[in-house]
Amino acid sequence: MYAVITSGGKQYRIEPGAKLSVELLPGEAGGSVTFDRVLLIGDGDEVTVGTPTVPGASVSATVLGEELGPKLVIYKFKQKVKYRRRTGHRQHLTSVRIDAINTAEPKRAAPRRKTARADDTAAADSEVPAEPKAARRAPRAKKAAAPAEEKK
Repeated sequence: MYAVITSGGKQYRIEPGAKLSVELLPGEAGGSVTFDRVLLIGDGDEVTVGTPTVPGASVSATVLGEELGPKLVIYKFKQKVKYRRRTGHRQHLTSVRIDAINTAEPKRAAPRRKTARADDTAAADSEVPAEPKAARRAPRAKKAAAPAEEKK
């Protein structure tokens, strides 16, 4: 069983028991965290795709600790003016271990059937059909033509 979740603006494909580094999350080491934005759940040949999320699905994980991501070097350079700036950045991450993928089967309600009543059919028969579009446009054209004749 696997799932695709989103956390910190990124998407991750996870399985139970996998270790994952995500954007910094609130919580202590050893605590638990729940990801409720589950985009997809795959179980063998059966795949459930959310629109945009799978309703009732969640992923539970245990926080292992905080860590720093890889160092990124930012180097600014402008030629001929001796301008050079070198800075670095390391993103704060949270390391988690996926414990379980929880799927809640959506309850499918029985389809609602519309029953025809005698009042509904009588009202539908008594309604006057609408005029065709061409018939509605004809009077407008005559009104526009009438002032042109008066000006002459």
